[in-house]
Amino acid sequence: MRGTSFVSTPTESLLKQPKAVWAVAFASVIAFMGIGLVDPILKPIGEQLDASPSQVSLLFTSYMLVTGVAMLITGVVSSRLGPKRTLLLGLAIIVVFAALAGMSGSVGEIIGFRAGWGLGNALFIATALSTIVGAASGGVARAIILYEAALGIGIATGPLVGGVLGGFSWRGPFFGVAALMAVAFVLLVVMLPDTPRPEHTTSILDPFRALRHRGLLTVGITALLYNYGFFTLLAYTPFPLDMGTYSIGFIFFGWGLCLAVASVFLAPKLQRAYGTLNMMMLSLLLFAVDLGVMAMFTENKTVLVVGTVVAGLFLGVNNTLITETVMIAAPVERATAAAAYSFVRFAGGAAAPYLAGKLGESNAHVPFWVGAVCTLLAIVVLSTGRTVLAHVDDHDPAPHSIDEAEAVTVGD
Repeated sequence: MRGTSFVSTPTESLLKQPKAVWAVAFASVIAFMGIGLVDPILKPIGEQLDASPSQVSLLFTSYMLVTGVAMLITGVVSSRLGPKRTLLLGLAIIVVFAALAGMSGSVGEIIGFRAGWGLGNALFIATALSTIVGAASGGVARAIILYEAALGIGIATGPLVGGVLGGFSWRGPFFGVAALMAVAFVLLVVMLPDTPRPEHTTSILDPFRALRHRGLLTVGITALLYNYGFFTLLAYTPFPLDMGTYSIGFIFFGWGLCLAVASVFLAPKLQRAYGTLNMMMLSLLLFAVDLGVMAMFTENKTVLVVGTVVAGLFLGVNNTLITETVMIAAPVERATAAAAYSFVRFAGGAAAPYLAGKLGESNAHVPFWVGAVCTLLAIVVLSTGRTVLAHVDDHDPAPHSIDEAEAVTVGD
């Protein structure tokens, strides 16, 4: 955290929050679990539903593609419905589509239902931060601590929960999320008071207008390229690992834990020491090298395990810093910049899981090589925008600020 630790905020005052805050925090944990929840069950789904790695990887593609596109409308929806109704709508959509995915009889059905899940997740995530900040007691900083803790727990435990429930059946993680989100829905209905609508509505065209700014477009394309490597790691690695659901769950739990710790704790310290753009380029370079090592030693499971876990550190640092850059790259509202960035990043990078699976069916090494090359290209693109992004290194958000929390949220 930027210059502030948990010690500076007494635990007693931190935990004395309205029930509504805990309800949103609980729902946030479950929402972010959805990112890595399916990792441990990719191979079992393929085996039991007679699907190829590229077909199963579409579970990620459909989820991320719809999440990216839906980011364009989250501002439009929340500015008209208000935060509480938007949260409940997002949760309801997740409950329905997660349950339907668990009842699916083919991989095609799961892919379609994961797309619906992505829509619900986008609506929830886009609204959760502002809701917690508005409902918390003790100031914004304490609200941000709780939110970031919920986010980190969700990212880290998603693969672990997926592995445990997937050990009984590949349907288990889907039903588990549906049940937990249904509980969260009831809690929010009962505990969260009605929240006022924003003072002004937004347009679906605002994110596209924001991309006219070269700085924002440069960062978006950078993210699109490194996301190819990101989703190659996330969606393809379980296949060459060829381990059981429990093992995959624990491996990606380690990855998620490193990602969460690096996002919240390491990124701010490295940023202050070496500068935002320098650290982004270094973390991307280290991730590209990591993927290259995994490409050279794809048959060695130890290398794949270590490479996957360590990658979480590089990705966590880069995700936070690049999204923080997005927030100040162009003279537009933070929500608009985040929507534009998320659209480019997720919609473009969504092709990676399918392409990686397809390439891996012919040669297990190639997906990692392609991911490494795309990550290196991201460095090249970012370097072309150093002039228009020079002001980024002069920006230092206050500890536990809205900027910081949004950077961690959108980045992860």
